[in-house]
Amino acid sequence: MPATAATLDGATLSPVWGVPFAGLLLSIALLPLLAHRLWHHHFGKITAAWALAFLIPFTVVFGSAPAMAGVVHALLGEYIPFILLLTALFVASGGIYIRGNLHGSPLLNTGILAVGAVLASIMGTTGASMLLIRPLIRANDNRKSCVHVVVFFIFIVSNIGGSLTPLGDPPLFLGFLKGVSFFWTAGHILGETLFLVGSLLGIFFVLDRWLYAKEGVVRADPTPDSPAFGFDGAVNFWFLFATMGLVLMSGVWKSDIVFDVAGTPLGLPSIVRDLGLIVVIVASLYITPAKVYADNQFSWAPMQEVAKLFAGIFLTIIPVIAMLQAGTNGPFGAVVRVVTNDDGTPNPVMYFWITGLLSSFLDNAPTYLVFFNTAGGDAQVLMTTLAPALAAISAGAVFMGANTYIGNAPNLMVKSIAEERGVRMPSFFGYMLWSCGVLIPLFLLVTLLFFR
Repeated sequence: MPATAATLDGATLSPVWGVPFAGLLLSIALLPLLAHRLWHHHFGKITAAWALAFLIPFTVVFGSAPAMAGVVHALLGEYIPFILLLTALFVASGGIYIRGNLHGSPLLNTGILAVGAVLASIMGTTGASMLLIRPLIRANDNRKSCVHVVVFFIFIVSNIGGSLTPLGDPPLFLGFLKGVSFFWTAGHILGETLFLVGSLLGIFFVLDRWLYAKEGVVRADPTPDSPAFGFDGAVNFWFLFATMGLVLMSGVWKSDIVFDVAGTPLGLPSIVRDLGLIVVIVASLYITPAKVYADNQFSWAPMQEVAKLFAGIFLTIIPVIAMLQAGTNGPFGAVVRVVTNDDGTPNPVMYFWITGLLSSFLDNAPTYLVFFNTAGGDAQVLMTTLAPALAAISAGAVFMGANTYIGNAPNLMVKSIAEERGVRMPSFFGYMLWSCGVLIPLFLLVTLLFFR
């Protein structure tokens, strides 16, 4: 959680401080639709402008020292570890070429989504998404309707499938660092996850089969059949395992060695993890043959887009988190009051929905932490006496990251890769029509079946 949010008194802040964050979100939502060329060529500059719209007034009002401390913490404590992990998974998975031309039948597509759902909790939603999205698009490149395949891929592989372990999604990893047992989530929201993944796979199969029967194959397959199925660049599987090991190590290893950088504490395990991730990135790029990246049509564009947009998000979200942390005394006090019953006990239904809806538009990792602390912040109590509340917070943060393109970093990466391959992905609001039509009814059923 941003250090500045911890020192700022969110109860004294005006909601106006949230305008740069809201402006950035609206820019991400509207400009690709209303001014596509402007956004495509200048989204980095637009993001920087919103970041400066927060930083300059913040410096004037609170002084340069708090502003510098906030920037340093956002970079060293939040952004750089986040980007290094995503880059390591992006590079390693992008260096694995799945050889052989699969043909995108409804049964095959459903099978790939099911495999991705399993892998997402093992190698992370980013790793599973980057490994499978390219062969999935390649398998369907001779069909007219491919958008629904990518949309359901984001639902299942880039989000909901990663809900069972701390390696699956960043919010759960933060809970692990706070003391939640490694397998606690799998034991408490397994039913919800299986219900959602099973329902989505069933809906997808029926939809894909209908479209396949209606449209069939509309052109000759542009991808030539190769003689045998296999993996080129398989050494990158070891880099993926190394990445997972580094993340796990940073949560298990406890050290008293802490370095203070402008008020930001950096523990030795975190430093070793981040240096290890840099080694993974460099080694993967150096060892992987260039032909593998060429065959995969590997491009840095998706990573660049995520890096620039989330840099702005991590900075402009600082006052928003501070106001949420202020609890009932802050500008968002109504939100905090909604998740608490009259007798002071947590309301799992509201924790699921409020955590989820905020995670759809805010970064789901700090949102998870806000409501983790709102529910008491004691991992032992939350895992036992208040287990329904922690399950609701965990499920809401991970599941509803699928509601928008910005709910989880792999969403944007998958969208960008699909567009590079010629898939005409829906706009920000077009994607939300899919999520509202498919996911929201399922989340209502999850509420009735598991959180009531």
